[in-house]
Amino acid sequence: MTTTNLLRAVTGWLLLGIPLCLALLGPVFAGTTRSEAGPLLSPDSAHLLGTDALGRDVLALVLSGGRTVVVLTGAALALAYLAGVPLALVMVGQARQWIDQALLHGLDVLLALPGLLVLLVLAATGRQSAASLVVAVAVLQLPAIVRLARSAALAPGCRTVVETMVLQGEPWWRIHLWHTGRAVLGPVAVDAGSRLILVLQLMASANFLGLGLPASASDWAVLVERNREALFLQPLAVVAPALLLVALCTGANLVVDRTAAKRSEVAA
Repeated sequence: MTTTNLLRAVTGWLLLGIPLCLALLGPVFAGTTRSEAGPLLSPDSAHLLGTDALGRDVLALVLSGGRTVVVLTGAALALAYLAGVPLALVMVGQARQWIDQALLHGLDVLLALPGLLVLLVLAATGRQSAASLVVAVAVLQLPAIVRLARSAALAPGCRTVVETMVLQGEPWWRIHLWHTGRAVLGPVAVDAGSRLILVLQLMASANFLGLGLPASASDWAVLVERNREALFLQPLAVVAPALLLVALCTGANLVVDRTAAKRSEVAA
């Protein structure tokens, strides 16, 4: 590994690891996130990062605000793959081609919808719950995931083994769900790493719009939205959570790129 590659790998893991550690362990050390001081106070010995627009300690909010980002993003990503991959395997495994094509083209309708537009429409309906946000983001990822898993399942190498197993009289579920499911696992895992960034961006955008979590939540994206008008009065209330979101996205991107490069080197 060259020095440049090593530096990129270390940087990626640091940028990804710091927000993740804060998200997982931060709430243990956060202390109270209730409003107990004046709004938009500058940093001092009592409040190392100052206070936000509601008079809450920014350091406590930063320490406790990453868990919802990670949990909601992970839930949306997991739901999308748990629904998309089995659907793709069933589409490929059934004998009626018109059903496969009808489902595929039906999903293309979702593929054409801009994600931000869907979130704006959802916000306009007044359904501002975390569950509805997770479902909406997962549905938006479904068409691309189905297409990816379907393409991997239809690869020539995979189909040759499938035809052999059919001739041997193997049961349908073992052929199309077990064997084909294992065959598509590699491409799906690589795609999940890249898609994590997209889902995280959609989640952050939704919370910027006030969708999913209440305005008083200690989520990093909500904190940015809540305090953005006071950026020049108390910049740390906006900059601190915003930097953690940027680090999480950038770190995930660098780690995924490095992992994909290593897979390519091994394959070569």
